[in-house]
Amino acid sequence: MGSNGAVKPGRPGSRAATATLLSAALAAAGIGLAALITPAAATVAAPGRAARLGGTAAARLAGTAAGRRAEAGSIAVSCDSAAHPKLAARMATDIRAALRGRLSAVALRVEDRSKQLTCSLNTRTHFDSASVVKVIILGTLLRMAETQHRHLTNHEVALATEMITESDNDAASALWAEVGRGRLQYFLGRAKMTETQLGPGGYWGLTLITAHDEGLLLNLLMYPNAVLTPASRAFALSLMARVIPSQRWGVPAGAPTDLTTHVKNGWLPLATHGWRIHSIGCFTGHHRGYSIVVLTEDNPTMQYGITTIEDAARVIHRQLNPAGTTFLPPARPAPSWGTPDERIPATLGGR
Repeated sequence: MGSNGAVKPGRPGSRAATATLLSAALAAAGIGLAALITPAAATVAAPGRAARLGGTAAARLAGTAAGRRAEAGSIAVSCDSAAHPKLAARMATDIRAALRGRLSAVALRVEDRSKQLTCSLNTRTHFDSASVVKVIILGTLLRMAETQHRHLTNHEVALATEMITESDNDAASALWAEVGRGRLQYFLGRAKMTETQLGPGGYWGLTLITAHDEGLLLNLLMYPNAVLTPASRAFALSLMARVIPSQRWGVPAGAPTDLTTHVKNGWLPLATHGWRIHSIGCFTGHHRGYSIVVLTEDNPTMQYGITTIEDAARVIHRQLNPAGTTFLPPARPAPSWGTPDERIPATLGGR
């Protein structure tokens, strides 16, 4: 759900360097590092999270996928625009066509303020976040530094860069521990992301998110607000624009090449609901910007989930950019695809 798991010896974001630094800092405060990054939650299921189900994985996946599709109805995409009602109607039709026949359970949110357009599908449905939660961690870190009237330290910049551009899990765990649950919850409150529920203990990848809240998060990065300063927003967007090629799949597919793409993805397989494959991103340039959030589960493979997201993303970009001439192609499969590097204990089981 993050990077490919390789840790570079001696780099600032490595597990050993992070542990040493945090241990020294926390010891001075009388706090044990293990209490933060090796929580008791490893053996206790979080309230409201399903335990591992019986039966074969294939049977579970087929059953849950059918159930989620029935729950969602007939791909009930809703697009609205008072300024461009015909565009909204075409967009809804195209998204429904792109998702028709897919096994994936999908939640989707699109917003383009320049066209006064929004699209929604299952926006209040919860999904295990996988690595897209790292943008929340980054936002919390930036807000913390602002309230402390300081810049990020060089080490914090290094960790944030690795966490977003490479989806490094060691860096995410270190920053999750540094900012703490209290500040994470405070950030969510300030951002009005009231549907988001933090993962148990140190398991940030089991944070429950919705497409609605992820849309709010992207708006915080794109538009002036009272939560993050312009400098903080620019820093976050710059990192999301520098994600490594093997992780630039998902919502960038079909984006005009003359816009800047800012993306963060997540990928995580669990015993229930198969692969969680998520992609959130915003696209800026020419004095405009828009955002796309696609969350999915019940995917039999990582590649399958990516295809579901990219099928929807391509039609969204084409409708929002009718004058575009060149568009980003679908991502090419990378050797790291299908190999998550965070292991979630079976006792937690996911959503």
